[in-house]
Amino acid sequence: MVNENLYKHFEKNFSKYPEREFLRSDHGSLRFDDIDEVTGLYITLFSKIGISKGDRIVVQVEKSIDSVILYLACIRYGAIYIPLNTAYTEEEIRYFLSDSMPELFVCDPFNEESMTQLANELQINNIMSMNRKKEGTLFEEISELQSSNFVEECNGDDLAAILYTSGTTGRSKGAMITHNNLLSNAKVLLNYWGWEENDVLLHALPIFHVHGLFVALNCALLNSSKVIFLDYFETKRVILELPNATVMMGVPTFYVRLLADQGFNKEVCHKMRLFISGSAPLLSDTFNSFEKRTGMRILERYGMSETSMITSNPYFGDRIAGTVGFFLPSIQGRIVNEEGAKVSIGEVGILETKGPNVFKGYWKMPEKTHSEFTNDGFFITGDLASVDAEGRVTIVGREKDLIISGGYNVYPKEVEILLDTIDFVQESCVIGLPHTDFGEAVTAIIVLKDTNVNIEDDIKYLLDKKLAKFKHPKKIIYLEEIPRNTMGKVQKNMLRDKYRTLYLN
Repeated sequence: MVNENLYKHFEKNFSKYPEREFLRSDHGSLRFDDIDEVTGLYITLFSKIGISKGDRIVVQVEKSIDSVILYLACIRYGAIYIPLNTAYTEEEIRYFLSDSMPELFVCDPFNEESMTQLANELQINNIMSMNRKKEGTLFEEISELQSSNFVEECNGDDLAAILYTSGTTGRSKGAMITHNNLLSNAKVLLNYWGWEENDVLLHALPIFHVHGLFVALNCALLNSSKVIFLDYFETKRVILELPNATVMMGVPTFYVRLLADQGFNKEVCHKMRLFISGSAPLLSDTFNSFEKRTGMRILERYGMSETSMITSNPYFGDRIAGTVGFFLPSIQGRIVNEEGAKVSIGEVGILETKGPNVFKGYWKMPEKTHSEFTNDGFFITGDLASVDAEGRVTIVGREKDLIISGGYNVYPKEVEILLDTIDFVQESCVIGLPHTDFGEAVTAIIVLKDTNVNIEDDIKYLLDKKLAKFKHPKKIIYLEEIPRNTMGKVQKNMLRDKYRTLYLN
């Protein structure tokens, strides 16, 4: 049997440039020829504490070289890696842990005491901690261990990761991602984006979702590329590092903030060959301003947690503002109406896709999985799109009202449920509105039972305890009533149209 473990494909590239840095951060560096040794320590630890192939490992830690090592070790061992947004609250984490029931939960040392209580309550066997300063019980555990050379035998269809993505009812769904899903998409992107032998990737994204983890790092690993690994995006620091890089991946917010700094210019970008944008809509104004300032066109692409990348503007060829380009090689796509029939060129419909990149289904949700696929095997994305005569795809909306703010997914229902628990709130409606910096801003429309009360403090207190900051409304609009159609359904489209310029003036 050929071992289709994704790590084996990465491992083939470690010897190409053994002394080349893979990751370089403010806290240290990691060479390609060190990856086997350091991941081997984690392999020994996993074996020691009784983890088996297919067990889940949930991780909520800050971005660091060691957190990447942990990801690679999970893949290598055949465990299922589950990264969580570092902004999630204890209540949100409770759901993820109870749903996935991991054999190991790794958290930040600062939260270890409270997380240990939670883990004990849920009867999770192992909890450890780590941070970028190499503090935490995980480092204590591996300090006396010997590195293992074990690599688990895996089929391409074995699970490599579970990514939790919000649901319209407020319950998150775990998208099951296989080794082959990740490998096939990374290989396609390497070719489609023209990766070169000496490319250097500037990485300022978080690594708890598809963009920063699977797209950026998996491509770098398969290409033996050096990665300038920043803790987070900071405009001055990115400008300082751009002359040392050739490729950068970012969300639209990154490019808006770069353009706001006069130090960002053509000279700073003289070594750059490619800027990529995704995870949220890129405004045409940002695209055009970027080209005017640098002489370069941002390459916008489109994907989802369930599929990684589906479409991309071309590396060789025109990149058109407002579009997400063409369906990638090996990936099929179509735009259909509510009856499942293909729509005409230029007509808006629901985007469906099929290919080796498409996830295996939702964790412990067979009925939901079945409903999200067509009889001929296409995944129903729920995104509204159109395609032109050339085959270029334009995303025009989201059927399920998903908001993408600063690259993070926010489902309105989750916020609405909490707002409606406040005594003075009669009803609420949450929408996303265009925002120059964040792409979209979470906005709450509220009808009060008593218009003489001020509930701003109540809302802030409630949401601080229950929801990650990126899900909080940036503005609250008070109305006497929320518009509905004759069937009683809230007309969010009317609200979006009415307030669409709220953050753009």
